[in-house]
Amino acid sequence: MDSLTERTPRVVSAVKLARAAERKKSGLFLAEGFNAVSEAAQSRLVRELFFTPDALERHHDLIASVEAGGARVFPITDRAAKALSDTVTPQGLIAVTELIDVPLDRALAGTPRLVAVPVETAEPGNAGTVIRVADAAGADSIVLLGDSVDPHNGKCVRASAGSVFHLPIARERSIESGIDALRKAGLTIVATAADGEVDLDDADELLTQPTAWLFGNEAHGLPESVTRDADHRIRIPIHGRAESLNLATAAAICLYASARAQRRSGTS
Repeated sequence: MDSLTERTPRVVSAVKLARAAERKKSGLFLAEGFNAVSEAAQSRLVRELFFTPDALERHHDLIASVEAGGARVFPITDRAAKALSDTVTPQGLIAVTELIDVPLDRALAGTPRLVAVPVETAEPGNAGTVIRVADAAGADSIVLLGDSVDPHNGKCVRASAGSVFHLPIARERSIESGIDALRKAGLTIVATAADGEVDLDDADELLTQPTAWLFGNEAHGLPESVTRDADHRIRIPIHGRAESLNLATAAAICLYASARAQRRSGTS
C-alpha cells in the first residue's frame, strides 16, 4: 500500500479531530505515540492507525496487533504525520480512537472510595498529569467539573501517559450538580484550601472515608462558593519557603494521602 499523504482525504478527515467540535460530532479523537496507542489498543478502542516507515520499524509488533484487533492501518508520509501531530517532533504513530469520557453516573457507579475532581482546570498538561496521578494512586474515577479542558486534547492525552484509558473520566459543566452527584454517591467532599481548618498531616482518620478531592484552577484555586460547599477544607502544610504548590503536585500529595489512609484502615 502506498503511503498516504497530508492531502489524502482519510488523513485530512483525521486532522480535523484536533478540534473539539469535530471530536464531539464524530465521537473520535487522536491518540499519538507508543504509550497512548498501546493502551487504546488494549482497551479495544482503536478504529484506525497511521504510521510512518520509522514507526513501523520501531513498533512493528504493536501495529500488527492493532491490525489483528480489527482496526484499519495505514502507512503515511512524514509530512502527513506532522499534519496529524500537535507536537514539535511527531512520533509517527497516531490512532483514531473512540472517545473515552463517560456519563457522570457511570463514573460514580458502585461504591467509589476515591475520586479526583479537578475544577475548571484549563491547562491540558496539568489535567493529563492529574489523571495519571489519580490512576497511580488507585482512584476509582476522575470527574472534571465546570469549564474544564477536554480530556481528549492531545497534550492532555500525552501527559496522562495512557492513563486516560485506565479509569472512568466524566465531565460535568455544572459544578453544583457535580458536587451533588458526588455526595449522593456516598463520598465525603474534601477541598484543598490554603486556609483549610484541617491539616493534611492530621487528616488520616477523615481520609479513611470514601472521598472526593476537589482541586482548583491553576491560577485562581477553588472558588470560595465551592470550598464553602465542601464537607471539609484541608490545607497542605508547607514547611519551607515555597509560596504554594502547583496543581499536579498538590493532587499527588492529597490522593496518595487518601490511598495510604484507606489501605492502612483496610477500607480500600
